[in-house]
Amino acid sequence: MSDEPAVVMADFPAKPQTGRDFARTQKRRERTASVPPGDVFLFGDRRNRTLIGPEWPHMALPMAAGIAGLAVVNAAFTSWTAPVMALVAAIIVFAGRFAVRLEQTARLSTAVRTASLALAVVLPMFVYGTAVGLWANGGHIAWDQSLALLVTISLFTTVTQSGRLAAMLAAQIALWSGVTCVVSAQGGLLALLIGLAIAGVAYMRQREIDLRTEERVQEEARVQTRAQEILADYEETGQGWFWETDRRGQITYLSRPVADTLGREVEELIGRPLAELFNLAEQSGEGERTLAFHLSARSSFSDLAVRAATQNEERWWSITGRPTYDLFNNFQGFRGSGTDLTEKRRSQEHASRLAHFDSLTGLSNRFRMSQSLEKILNAPQASHRACAVFLLDLDRFKQVNDTLGHPAGDALLKQVAQRLERVIGKHGRVGRLGGDEFKVILPGKTEREKLAPIAAQVIEALSQPYSIDGSRVMIGASVGIALAPDDGVTSEALIRNADLALYAAKDGGRGRYHFYAPDLHSDAEERRQLEEELRDAVANGGLELYYQPVVQTATERITGFEALLRWHHPEQGFISPAKFIPIAEDTGLIATIGEWALRTACQDLAKWPTNVRVAVNVSPLQFANPSLPSIVTSALAHAQVDPQRLELEITESVFLNDDSDTEAMFRALKSVGVRLALDDFGTGYSSLGYLKKAPFDKIKIDQSFVRGATQPGSRNGAIIGSIVSLAEALGMETTAEGVETLDELDLIRVLGCSHVQGYIYERPLSAEAAASRLTSGLIAVAQGPRSARASRQTMLRKVVLDHAGHRYHGTVRNISRTGALIEGLWNVPPGTIFRVLLSENYPVTATCRWSNDDRLGVEFSMPLELDEDGRIAAVTLRSVPQEVAQRKVG
Repeated sequence: MSDEPAVVMADFPAKPQTGRDFARTQKRRERTASVPPGDVFLFGDRRNRTLIGPEWPHMALPMAAGIAGLAVVNAAFTSWTAPVMALVAAIIVFAGRFAVRLEQTARLSTAVRTASLALAVVLPMFVYGTAVGLWANGGHIAWDQSLALLVTISLFTTVTQSGRLAAMLAAQIALWSGVTCVVSAQGGLLALLIGLAIAGVAYMRQREIDLRTEERVQEEARVQTRAQEILADYEETGQGWFWETDRRGQITYLSRPVADTLGREVEELIGRPLAELFNLAEQSGEGERTLAFHLSARSSFSDLAVRAATQNEERWWSITGRPTYDLFNNFQGFRGSGTDLTEKRRSQEHASRLAHFDSLTGLSNRFRMSQSLEKILNAPQASHRACAVFLLDLDRFKQVNDTLGHPAGDALLKQVAQRLERVIGKHGRVGRLGGDEFKVILPGKTEREKLAPIAAQVIEALSQPYSIDGSRVMIGASVGIALAPDDGVTSEALIRNADLALYAAKDGGRGRYHFYAPDLHSDAEERRQLEEELRDAVANGGLELYYQPVVQTATERITGFEALLRWHHPEQGFISPAKFIPIAEDTGLIATIGEWALRTACQDLAKWPTNVRVAVNVSPLQFANPSLPSIVTSALAHAQVDPQRLELEITESVFLNDDSDTEAMFRALKSVGVRLALDDFGTGYSSLGYLKKAPFDKIKIDQSFVRGATQPGSRNGAIIGSIVSLAEALGMETTAEGVETLDELDLIRVLGCSHVQGYIYERPLSAEAAASRLTSGLIAVAQGPRSARASRQTMLRKVVLDHAGHRYHGTVRNISRTGALIEGLWNVPPGTIFRVLLSENYPVTATCRWSNDDRLGVEFSMPLELDEDGRIAAVTLRSVPQEVAQRKVG
């Protein structure tokens, strides 16, 4: 039976500031089991806790030698009974070695252990004492000699059973009981009884000890088994693993899951260096040096992140280890544990990515872009602090978001991000600031002449059609550019100035770029002031509606008016809708303005003849409002006019979200009884499938098709004819907008348009003027020029004119495809030929046709090319038009 005694060990003196726990491993192995008082004295202090001492078989030699010695000294060879009995006892004692071995190696019950004690100790001692007593009592040897032999054997018994009181008492009692039985049977019987009593007590005591020991052993076994199972579960579930090395750093123990992760066998890794478990070469270097330092310095380490030496996947572990020492403070190796750090690192990387990257597009977010800009602007060397910042804003993105929905808007932003990265490439960093705002940082000093083509390429790439859920979407982009250190040396100043440049680009007609200039600060202040004044105008009735007649081409009679929004500023006079409507859209005032225009138009309509209609423009935001049918019904009821007299003009953009909500809105509006007109047909949505379902009464042909339709080689006439044919096939009327010349009117009549709207008949009239005009009758008379000259673009642009090798500087005031008005050259003779450098790589030949003081009109030898928006391509990217087409809202 295993029973560990208490072991008291002296503590080793601690060495100051070393941090080592000397002999920690050995001390942990020493168990301090509690042993009842007297157990050690009764049964010995050996770890096996045996009843019979391992030296007991050696008693056979003195027992046999004592008998032999007495026989020789006394020449007692006449009687052999007693000597033979003594020798048999010695042989039994010698045979007790088997009992000693059995007790040491096998777990025996108390009864068996007691029986072995009786056979190996009590029986031979009793026989030996009896033999010596019989030999002396028969007169063969003297009693004093026999007593001396017995005392000697008793002393040897005490020595061999030292530390085992139970065995020693049993041997002594048995020895002297045998002698006593020879001398006196009664005395011998008494001694035997005393011995049996002592044996009984010893047996009961031994049984109690054995039972307690067995319970303790079983409890320890259960604890050990439970600990092993817990550790095994801990390893097998992948929560952690354990390792151990020898003093040379070679693995002596390793959990199997680690080997499985590495695709190797545990037996293969035993004896290999610990560093072989890790892929230290691909780390940044810090982890490798730290691990090597601790292993060489024999110091503890905790939560050290290392990469596993896996082949197919990237896995990270967190390892902890400490050195182990023996009782004499000799280094034995390292022992430690490890846990899987892969998911935690992935979570940390994900959190870091969320903190630095946009979750939708994968681009750098506002924080990371700000950090990048700060790093450039705070570079140690001044020459490294130069950079260019592009701020981008998507044109018409809100319209896509409102019509197609946010999921489509998100998909569009992803495609925009991909295009931006393709254009910028490795030249800079692209980031998303939020919404439809993007930012590009181009490090290093770059000339404006080189930045302009990049900005133009960005705009061109973002303006190409997108495919979103089967729908074709068109948007644009505006870019504001600021340079460091020219436009600012801090990130705040640089971003503010780039933002001002972006506003200038958007105010210039969108779809263009603009470099920062100091005068933009005053422009920004003007815009802010204009926004406040627009809010006041909306609240205080500062807006009004003007009405432009719509004339039937066949009868030249006015059939209705289109309501156009006007703002008469108390100080600035009339402000163009192209200037204040974008502000209304950005600030959310457009919905309020639209509802006011609808109600005002109905009230004015009530004062006109019953055969005259009014057309009111409905913005995409109004159309997306489920309350629009109720608002229209309320406006008609309050003005008490027939719904058929109200015409709602709706743009193609509402069909970007061609779903059940769009169809339901059309059904609701038609149920009210109003007429529906498709405005700006052919300029936006490319699909014609919606015409099969949308219940339009009229198609309005955009003025961009009318302008230039009479010019030679123009395809606009064919487009207008196709639209008219399509409308007639669908039973719809057509209105041509923007007709200003008689030849345009003649073409419109020939092509079969049913209605005309434009300056050729009448400019927009105030409500009072429109009512007065109707009192004079409905007949309209066309008045205007026979034909139109080429469309001119107003600007203020520096150019260089070359004549006979002499270079002159002038300023272009306006320009068309065929000529320009140039200022700055005095008294130029007509017929003078110049080489005009409109841009760096765009020279044209021009002839002076007239001159007046410092102004001259030139005619180009060949018409200039136009871009997709009908502007002069050579000057589009750098000019900012001062006059733009008027904006409409209803």
